[in-house]
Amino acid sequence: MAASSLGQTTEINWDKLDKTKFYVVGAGIFTGVTVALYPMSVIKTRLQVATKDTVEKSASSVIRGILKTDGIPGLYRGFGTVVTGAIPTRIIFLTALETTKAAAFKMVEPFKFSEPSQAALANGIAGMSASLCSQAVFVPIDVISQKLMVQGYSGHEKYNGGLDVARKIIRTDGIRGFYRGFGLSVMTYSPSSAVWWASYGSSQRVIWRLLGQGTDREGAAPSESTIMLVQATGGIIAGATASCITTPLDTIKTRLQVMSLERRSSARQVVKSLIKDDGWTGFYRGLGPRFFSMSAWGTTMILAYEYLKRLCAKDE
Repeated sequence: MAASSLGQTTEINWDKLDKTKFYVVGAGIFTGVTVALYPMSVIKTRLQVATKDTVEKSASSVIRGILKTDGIPGLYRGFGTVVTGAIPTRIIFLTALETTKAAAFKMVEPFKFSEPSQAALANGIAGMSASLCSQAVFVPIDVISQKLMVQGYSGHEKYNGGLDVARKIIRTDGIRGFYRGFGLSVMTYSPSSAVWWASYGSSQRVIWRLLGQGTDREGAAPSESTIMLVQATGGIIAGATASCITTPLDTIKTRLQVMSLERRSSARQVVKSLIKDDGWTGFYRGLGPRFFSMSAWGTTMILAYEYLKRLCAKDE
């Protein structure tokens, strides 16, 4: 099977989808994925805001501490806020991703790059564009949820739910408080999204070639299980690559977003504090959970996403 026909077999274009079904079913599927993987975000966030005096400095100690004080519900602090904001954010992200990806493939096609390179460029452009479009909704949700995740931990303030966080942010900082760390969020999530989708798009093509599917020889179409295995492997590679590259910025952003008014610092001061306390390794606090979370999330999300596209494809 030729590489081009392989792409047509395993990828479903945006114009071939039943949009209503895609959004409604997708909301349910991605909520389920978020339920499964949310605790990793809580653990990662706590590790990133830990100070040199914090006792819990490993993922296992953070888990034990949460279970001891709050039980299982402690692993889902801020979950309600995230789920509420996730639906509009996902709609914006996926719409921008799919529409931009189709345009990006047409844009890079005249340059005659190899198929993995074309996929990396087109997917990378689409991933960055989608992230930029969704940041306006995502960042306020991120700020509120992260404050809930670390409340009472390492000296951080306690709250009575997401609305209480929102009221206190408005009282102290106004609307701009919801966009604390917005620049760093854009600098973190947009490149991360670009790297993730670029890695996913190109790694799939490379894997198919290694499986002998990227040649001009005609052959049987790959089975459903083979397609899912390749997509899952691409998700793992993409998550691992993105987490390693963008964790330092994510650490700085997280610290800025959870700081109270009294402890507020600039990005430069956060950087100096991290280097003073832990050296350059401080920028990679929470790398393990973030690595696992992005790889697990990437694999689960992409399988759900590709399944959703197949489920919502219009009959010809």
